[in-house]
Amino acid sequence: MHPTGSRKCLHCGDFFLPDARNRERQRYCVKPECRLVSRAASQAKWLAKPENADQWKGWENVQRVQEWRKANPGYSRRRGPRRRVALQDVSTSQPIVPQPKAEPVAEVALPAPCVALPNDWESQNPVLVGLIAQFAGVTLQEDIEPMLRHLQSRGRVILGIDVRPPDYAKTTDRSRTTPAHAGPV
Repeated sequence: MHPTGSRKCLHCGDFFLPDARNRERQRYCVKPECRLVSRAASQAKWLAKPENADQWKGWENVQRVQEWRKANPGYSRRRGPRRRVALQDVSTSQPIVPQPKAEPVAEVALPAPCVALPNDWESQNPVLVGLIAQFAGVTLQEDIEPMLRHLQSRGRVILGIDVRPPDYAKTTDRSRTTPAHAGPV
């Protein structure tokens, strides 16, 4: 073996680093053509042993294989590319009917954060509702509503619209105003 631990491939003659788990026995590199030659040499070496010459010959082996093939029909047949089947019903194609151009609709402004959102979801901007549903992975109105409120208030803070600092005296979370070391009085 070469001082660096590399070995010369018996087929192509290039130096390679043998696999650590098989260092003593590996004589061929990992190139596809060298692996084919390695396998052929290994099979020839195995067949050269007298005890392996008639390994699978004989009537009992033929009968064993025939019985197995009867029990497992179609096992060795080549299969073509599998056809993927949709998990839904196939819809029939419908002709595209041109729609008359509608008048442009003005964008609906979102209500103030303190005002409850209306139950009429048709008044909401469909692009905004669709974006929330897409990014959050939800489609139920009760899941989208809190997200819509949060995004609206965050947008108002960013734009500086009607921003009031929070009144910590009215909050129920006293951890912000009470020191951590203070105990019950």
